[in-house]
Amino acid sequence: MRVGCGEWGFREMPLERHFEICRQFGFHWLEFGIGGGKPGRLPSPMTDSAAAEIRRLAATYGLETPFCCLENDFTLADEASHRQMLDRTLDEMRWAVRCGATHVRLFAGFTPLSEISDAIWQRLISAFVRCDGLASELGLRIAIETHGMITPASDGTARHVHTVTTQRDAIRRLLEELPSRIGFNYDPGNLKPLSEGDGRLCLDLLDPKINYCHLKDWRRDGEGWVACAIGDDDLDYAPLLTQMSFDGVYLIEYEPLHDPLEGIQRSLDYLRHLGLRLDLGDSLPD
Repeated sequence: MRVGCGEWGFREMPLERHFEICRQFGFHWLEFGIGGGKPGRLPSPMTDSAAAEIRRLAATYGLETPFCCLENDFTLADEASHRQMLDRTLDEMRWAVRCGATHVRLFAGFTPLSEISDAIWQRLISAFVRCDGLASELGLRIAIETHGMITPASDGTARHVHTVTTQRDAIRRLLEELPSRIGFNYDPGNLKPLSEGDGRLCLDLLDPKINYCHLKDWRRDGEGWVACAIGDDDLDYAPLLTQMSFDGVYLIEYEPLHDPLEGIQRSLDYLRHLGLRLDLGDSLPD
């Protein structure tokens, strides 16, 4: 099982620290992000110097950066805002390739599913058609993340609400209407708070389309949820990993900011506890 390092838990760290941590663990594959206004992400709009810097760091630390996360929302209600969002996303896809990416993580959007009108849905599909056309030209693979609308609460937890990528009927419709080349970033941790007891976590629908994967969990805390490492709570990855056809790099995405190294280590320990032989790319499988 090939395993790489996700970037979201590093979002408040300088970019070079991401590479140092990956080297420390023996990872060879590192995810990076563009936009979102975080210190650990490349800027939006992008610059030649930012692209040169991540290529320099990759060469210096001997890592690959094939996975890029963009911050987009194609379910905006305002049509003009939607057009601006699409233009920015297309531009950042070009930059992602210049930074070494082969796969780009996009979102469908964060408008609650209950508020998706026919017009919003059609703009969403049209946007992905445009993105797919450019991705084909660039030799880039698109992965749409399974992600609800997540709202922070005053008690420090998060509330999850269904979007078009978390509810089964909406996912079925996406699979029917999206261009065939577009895949999914399967994140079962994001699906868990909205699963309503469905242990399949939509794997039965998405398995043939998975071309990217985040590994994390969320645990219940009162009325909300708190992100945690795989193995910290009750999401059983053993049957999911056994059933998945995906043979790419699985990315540990540990989200909390206070103990990212410990969270990554616990995640690796959990995968080893499952009896999996891990290939981090920079070290021999164990």
